Order: sequence, then C-alpha cells, then structure tokens
Amino acid sequence: MGQEIVKVEPGYADGSYGLAVDIGTTTVAGYLCDLHTGEVLATDGMLNPQVAYGEDVISRISYTMKEPDGLAILNRAIVDGIGELIVSTTGQLGVTPGDISEMAVVGNTAMHHIFLNIDPVYLAKSPFAPTVSRPLDIKGRELGLAVQQSTNVHILPIEAGFVGADNVGVLIAEEPYNQDDMVLIIDIGTNGELVMGNRDKLFCASCATGPAFEGATIKSGMRAAPGAIEHVRIDRQSLEVEFKVIGSEEWSAASPSVKARGICGSGIIEAVAEMVKAGVIETSGRFSRKLDSPRLMTTDEGPAFVIAWADETALGQDIAICIGDVRSVQLGKAAMYAGAKVLMDKLEITRLDKIVLAGAFGSYVSKEHALAIGLFPECAPDEVYSVGNAAGEGARLALISVDKRREAEEMARKVEYVELTVESRFQEYFVEALNFPVPTVLSNP
Repeated sequence: MGQEIVKVEPGYADGSYGLAVDIGTTTVAGYLCDLHTGEVLATDGMLNPQVAYGEDVISRISYTMKEPDGLAILNRAIVDGIGELIVSTTGQLGVTPGDISEMAVVGNTAMHHIFLNIDPVYLAKSPFAPTVSRPLDIKGRELGLAVQQSTNVHILPIEAGFVGADNVGVLIAEEPYNQDDMVLIIDIGTNGELVMGNRDKLFCASCATGPAFEGATIKSGMRAAPGAIEHVRIDRQSLEVEFKVIGSEEWSAASPSVKARGICGSGIIEAVAEMVKAGVIETSGRFSRKLDSPRLMTTDEGPAFVIAWADETALGQDIAICIGDVRSVQLGKAAMYAGAKVLMDKLEITRLDKIVLAGAFGSYVSKEHALAIGLFPECAPDEVYSVGNAAGEGARLALISVDKRREAEEMARKVEYVELTVESRFQEYFVEALNFPVPTVLSNP
C-alpha cells in the first residue's frame, strides 16, 4: 500500500490528534487523544443510534436480513453517530474534525461488521463465523466519516463470531497473557464477554446476558446518565429505601431535593441484591408473600417493589423493580456465571485468583452486590477489581502504538475461543445459577 499525505498545515503546528472509538451494542464512547503523548484530551459517549432498530445484536442482524436496506440504514446510523462524537470531542478542545489524523475502532463482531458495511448474516448461523477477522486499515473517506479523507482508521482484529475487537481491546489493556495469576476478565454489556487464564493458556467466550445490565428492558431502566439511580440501600427491618443518583453525592434520605429519573445497570444489581438480602425476593427469584410493606405492590405486570416514590422522582411516578426486571437479572447473571464455570473446567481449576470487571457497567457496580447475586464464581472480594472501559483503553493504546497493534493481532490468534452453546455443561451450570445465593450480610461501602 502506498503512502499518502494526511494533512498539510501552514506555519508551525504541533498538535496531532487521534480518536479512539468503542462501539458498544447499547452505547458508543469516543476518546480524543494527543498522538504525541497518548493523553486523553476529551471524551464523550452516546446511546448507539442503532438501538432504534433493535436492542441487541440478534435483533439488529435480523433487521439487516428482513429489511431491503437494513444494513445500509444501520451502517449510516452508526457512521453518523460516530460523526457526532467526532464533532463533540473536537469541539471540547477547540479543534475541528479535520484535525483528526488517525482513528482506532473496537466493537463486538456484529457492530464491527455493520460499521464496515459488511453483511452480518453469517454471525447468526452456525458456525457463527465472521466475514473478516484480521486487523484493517481503511481511509476515512471509504467509511464516510466526517474526518480528513486521508485519515487512517485502524480496526482491531476479531477473535471469533461473538468475541470481537472490543475483547481484543480488553486483552491488550489488561494483559492477562503477562500474568501468573489465574484471572477472569468480564466485560459486561448487552453481551458479556469473558477472558480467563494467564500466561500459559487463555480462553474466551461470549454470553448473551441481554441489555438489562445497561438499563434496557428494565421497566424503569435507563442508561448511566445524570438522574439515574446507581446505588440502593434497603433497611432490613423497615424495608425503607435510600438511593443515590448519578450527578449527586447525597443519599436521598439526606437530601429530599435529589430526584431520580430512572435506574441504571449498577442500580438494578444493587436493588435486586438488597431485595434478596431484605427478604423481599426469595432465592428462587419470587417475591415474598410473608412481608407487609406499602412498597410491595401488585401491578399489571405482577408483583413489584418501589425503590423511589413518585415525589422522589423527576417523572412524577414511582420507580419500581418488578418481577420481569428480576427475571432479566437472573437470566443475565446465570449466563455470565455459567460461562465462567465452563472456562474454569477448560483450565481445570476450581478457584480464581483475580476477577477484573471491565466496561462502563463494571466501573460502577458494587463488587459486594455483584457477588451477592451470583454474577460470577466466588472470589475473595479484595481480589475483585473494576478497571473502567478496558475496551476503550485498548482502542486508545492501539491508536497511539504500532507495537500494541501487533500485540493485538498476535493475542487475537493466541486466545482460544469456546462456543458455549455447544458445551454440554453450560446449560447445567446455567440452570443451577438462576437462583440467587443464600443471603449473607453485606457491608456498606
């Protein structure tokens, strides 16, 4: 491939900018970086515009198959969405989209294909093979992005059909292949992606956790944005509730002016865990019939428990966790737990040394509450860490380092993919994990 001049500027110009993008099924994140220092200068995130055409990967693949222009519509939606991130991040810094000379992009395999305008149909059919898995370098003009025509866009490689470039980003950010400890890395989103192992052996897998952990499909759910309930505490005796919302340091009981707009993924996990601890929910997931509280009510959708009364919200209506929300959490956490158990079998281990929680969800979820609902196999709480958006960090590293790009390609081929749907023990572990663990005392953070 021949060389090409990206940009010519008059006078002296020392600024060189690049954008790392993480295309999630539900959210998209952008990181504007200084290409000389690697420093993140501006960030922004948005709801993936494709959500309007389907909340999960399978529904979007189905959309491309059923609608004559389905792929083109979804492709244009994400390209335009990234264009908005380009404008917003450069605007924060006072530069223009034309100042971006390099980009690096990660995303799960379906998001990767749709962004590249590649038909994802084969991802929905056994053996779920991606059309292209190698790393790619494509000019911005070929993708229709609002950057310099010659801007290079580096797309990280794919591991397997449902373990995409985002997981490769997590790999090169956390580097389990350089560790002796047996580590489990969980990137929790609409799809839960797992990496387990150490320098000797690495396995990866993908679990269909559903969008509940990102606030979608939940009756009062919303993405992690100002006003979303992110922390919940329930008094074991009175069943009274206090909560914190994103954007406020005060608990609701201490500040009546705190108004909730909904509940995000971390809040849902804490609410369900607290309900189990308080006996509102039995270990089977059913609502208890033994308790008497005005917060326990029956709705058209079945039993529910009020987290925030109408006068504590900005919506003028109660925010409650209903039986359908509990079921969504059970299904998602059981899939994650069962996937991890299958990988432990592959590695012939019975206990993990360390668990790393990645992704926006992992940044905010309480590890004590995650353990309390059985989101992952038992591990010492002190050995459970949150690292933020590791996929986005991997994209940033690939943006600024050619060596990291080579490392990403090497590791994508080294890690061994496990297709959970054909593993005989997955369904057994899944059914076992549907129940919540027997309650123990949770310490408040």
